[in-house]
Amino acid sequence: MELGLKVSGIYFKNPIITASGTFGYGIEFLDYFDVNLLGGITLKGISLNPKRGNPTPRIAETDSGLINSIGLENIGFDEFIKTKLPIIRNKLTNTVIIANVFGSTVEDYVKISEMFDNVPCISAIELNVSCPNVKEGGIAFGQDERVLGNLVKQVRKVVKNKKLIVKLSPNVSNISEFAYISQEEGIDMVSLINTIRAMKIDIKTGKPILANIIGGLSGPAIKPIAIRMVYEVAKRVSIPIIGMGGVSRYEDVIEFLMAGASLVSIGTQNLINPLSSLKILNDFSDYIITNKIKVSDLIGKAL
Repeated sequence: MELGLKVSGIYFKNPIITASGTFGYGIEFLDYFDVNLLGGITLKGISLNPKRGNPTPRIAETDSGLINSIGLENIGFDEFIKTKLPIIRNKLTNTVIIANVFGSTVEDYVKISEMFDNVPCISAIELNVSCPNVKEGGIAFGQDERVLGNLVKQVRKVVKNKKLIVKLSPNVSNISEFAYISQEEGIDMVSLINTIRAMKIDIKTGKPILANIIGGLSGPAIKPIAIRMVYEVAKRVSIPIIGMGGVSRYEDVIEFLMAGASLVSIGTQNLINPLSSLKILNDFSDYIITNKIKVSDLIGKAL
């Protein structure tokens, strides 16, 4: 059966992709399986300059989830172009590549997005808007409607060759409003959800486990919340949705598609088992074949 679909003009051979920050640059997983089998991958977040990230400890396991406070550690744009891109272009020739970018000012986002707009083999740019805006008192770009709207508007002006995605924060009162604002400012797709603010305390010491105190919760624990938010956004906007948040098996993929997502991204599960994305893809393919249906038959079925 046909698993492929066109989403915002980009052809994906199947709806299974990976989430930023959980799959490296894709090339690290080639030791385990042919990453080209996936519909697409989202690269680890990249900023203009290298970033060291937060102090350790910055990972804490919790029931059905993981709290991380990595702090978007990365090698920076120039080093990515020099050391990672040549391997990606050589090894990942048959899957969609999505770049995830971030910054601390609107100018940062505009500049790095414009730079990626001219990078070959990149099909789309995903804006991580859960970063603090240093010019607006430290509030995250994705938690202020006016700030988000302005950010998307300015980035849209310079991105001409790639599709533009905004990765929405769940730490807001009405995520569908943020999706609608993004759509109105010219975004091609929205992806949701990002991690949920959380913390864990060591009962032996009475201190927070993470050095940064608060981190982002991901994993199966957040899936019901993610499903609800994808459903709400799908009822509000007409642009495609990339659903994510706690996907650990093929049934979760079906649920996200039925809630209104066109693509489904696998995140934390990749850290548990590097073969997770492939297994979920194979199980999902078996489901499609056994039931003799198309992927499009599932998208938005619950709406």
